[in-house]
Amino acid sequence: MGSGSSDFPGERGVGGTVPAPWHGMLRTVSAGTAGAVGRSASVVSGQAPLTRRRARTRVMALTFGAAFGYATYGLILFRRFRDGTFDLVIFDQAVRGYAHLRAPMSMARGVADGIGAHFNVLGDHWSPILALLAPLYWIHDGPTTLILAQAVLFALAIPPLWMFTRRLLGPGAAYFVCGAYALSLPVAAAISFDFHEVAFVPAMTAVLAERLQAGRRAQAVLAAIALLMVKEDMGLLVAGYGAYLLLIRERRLGVSFMVGGVAATWLSTRVLIPAFGGSAGFYWAYGQLGGTVTGAAWHVVTHPVEALRMAVTPGVKVSTMLSLLAPLGLLSLASPMVVAAVPLLLERMLATGYPSWWTTEYHYDAFIVMVLILAAVDGAARIQRRTHVQVVSVRPWLRIGPRAGAGPARAPVPASGPPAQAGTRAGPARAAAVERAPRAVPLASVWAMAVCVAAVAALPWSPFGQLLHPKFYTVNPRINAAEVAASMVPDGALAEATDYVGPHLSGRADVLLLDGTPRWAPWVVADARGLDFPFCSPARQAALVRYLEAHGYTQAFSRDGYVVLRRPADARTQAALRHPAGASELRGNGCARYR
Repeated sequence: MGSGSSDFPGERGVGGTVPAPWHGMLRTVSAGTAGAVGRSASVVSGQAPLTRRRARTRVMALTFGAAFGYATYGLILFRRFRDGTFDLVIFDQAVRGYAHLRAPMSMARGVADGIGAHFNVLGDHWSPILALLAPLYWIHDGPTTLILAQAVLFALAIPPLWMFTRRLLGPGAAYFVCGAYALSLPVAAAISFDFHEVAFVPAMTAVLAERLQAGRRAQAVLAAIALLMVKEDMGLLVAGYGAYLLLIRERRLGVSFMVGGVAATWLSTRVLIPAFGGSAGFYWAYGQLGGTVTGAAWHVVTHPVEALRMAVTPGVKVSTMLSLLAPLGLLSLASPMVVAAVPLLLERMLATGYPSWWTTEYHYDAFIVMVLILAAVDGAARIQRRTHVQVVSVRPWLRIGPRAGAGPARAPVPASGPPAQAGTRAGPARAAAVERAPRAVPLASVWAMAVCVAAVAALPWSPFGQLLHPKFYTVNPRINAAEVAASMVPDGALAEATDYVGPHLSGRADVLLLDGTPRWAPWVVADARGLDFPFCSPARQAALVRYLEAHGYTQAFSRDGYVVLRRPADARTQAALRHPAGASELRGNGCARYR
C-alpha cells in the first residue's frame, strides 16, 4: 500500500473497496506496510473524509443501538424477576468487594457451596478482569449496573468486527455481519441469563483478530493477555488461536500463543484458584476419560473413536454445534480459523459431569461465537477468491466492490454518446443513471446479507423474541407480590431469598440463596408457587416454608405464593455462616431439571 491507501489495509481509495487477501495478511502487513494503517485517504479523494465519517457514524449507531437493545431487554428481565441469585448476586457481591477496595467475596456462593460466608470468587473462577467494573459501582451500587455493563460490553465487539470484515468483504457486508452478530442466539442467550464474565470475550476476540489482521502484533498480544484475565479456560481459546496461526504459517507467534495459553490455563486452575480457597478439581467433569488432565488427554489420543462418540452423544451436543455453525451457512468450516474454537468446544462436549454445558440455553456459546463469525467471514472471502462468483444487483446500497484483485470499482460506461460535460444539466441525470445501473456483487457479500436476514427472521424463536410480545412489558400480580415481599426485608439485613428475589435485595442487604438447607437467617423470602433454582418443584419449596414455620419462624407476609418469614438471629445463624452445610442440589445431583 502506498500513499493512496485509506484507513484500512486492502482498500484502494474510496471509489471502490478491494478486499485484501487474508492468507498471508500478517506477513504482508508486518513487512513494511504497517505504517500505512490509519493513513488518511484524503490524498486520493476529497470525499474520503466524508466517507469515513459516515462509516464511523453508522458503526457507532449500530453499536449504540445494540447496547440500548441489550440493556432494555436485560432491565426488563430484571424488572420481571427473571434474574437469579445464581449467578447475578454472586457477581454483584464480588464486584462490590472490588469497589470497596476489598477482596471479591460472595457470601451467597460460599455458603451454598459449604465453604463459608467469606468466600473469594477467585477461588471459583479466575476472573480478575471483573475488577474493571468496580468504578461503575461508585456511580450506582447494585445488580442493574452489571446488566448495563454487560449490554455495553457485548455491543463493543461490533467496531472491531466491522473493521475486520470490511477489509475482507467490504463495508456493506461488514454492516450485515455485525447485524448477524448482534442478533445471534449465543449473544441473546447470554444476555438473558443474568451477568457473566463472558461479556468481555467477544470484543476481546474481535480486537485480537483485527489487530493481527492490521499487523499490530503488540496490540494483539495485549488482547490475548486480557482474555487470559477473563476466565481460567480462556487459555484454551488463545491456544486454539495459536494453532490457527500455525496453519497460516505464522509459526513463532502461533507457538507463543499455544504455549502461553496452555500454561495460563494450567497456572490458573492448579495454582491461582487453589491459592484463593478453591479446588483445582471442583469443575472436573471428565471422570470417564481419567482423573487428571494428562490422563484424560492420553485417553483421547489412544481411544479417538470413543472420544468422538462422547463428543456427539447425546444428540443435544450435535444440535448445539449445528446451532453455532448453521446460522453462518457453515462457512466457518471453510477457514482454518475455526480450529480456534475447537478446544473450548471439546471442553464442553467431552464433559460428563455438567450436562448443562452441552446446551444452548445458557451463556457458554458466547465464548466462541465471535471466533466462529470471524472464521465464517474469512471462509467467505476465501471462497470468493477461488470461485469469482458474482451476483448482479440493482440496489445501490449493496455497493460492496469487486472481487479481490479486480482493481478499484469504476462507474459503468454509457452504451453510446459522448460523456456529459461538467456543469451541464445532463451531468446530474447521467450520474443518477449510473448510480441506478446494475452492479456486480460478490457472492460473499450476498452471504453476509443472507446471514443477517436469517438472524432477523429467527428473532421470534430467540430469547430476544420476547421483545415482540406486549405482555413482556407488563407487570402481573405475581410480580407485584414479589416486589412487596422484597420490600419487607430491611436494609442491611441478612436474608435467605428464593433465586429470583435475591437480586432485588442484593444492593441493600446480605443475600443468601434459599437452597433447601436452612441457614437460620433473620429473614426468609420464599416462593411456594414458582419453580426456582435449585428446587425441583414448588411443592418442595412450600415444604421448606412449613418446616421453617415449625422451627421458630413467623409469617410476616403472604401473597400470590410469595411468603416472608422472620425470626431473631441466634447462634445457629452464625454457625451456618461459619460452617455451612453445602447444598448438593446446586451441582445437579438432586434435580434432573438442572442437569
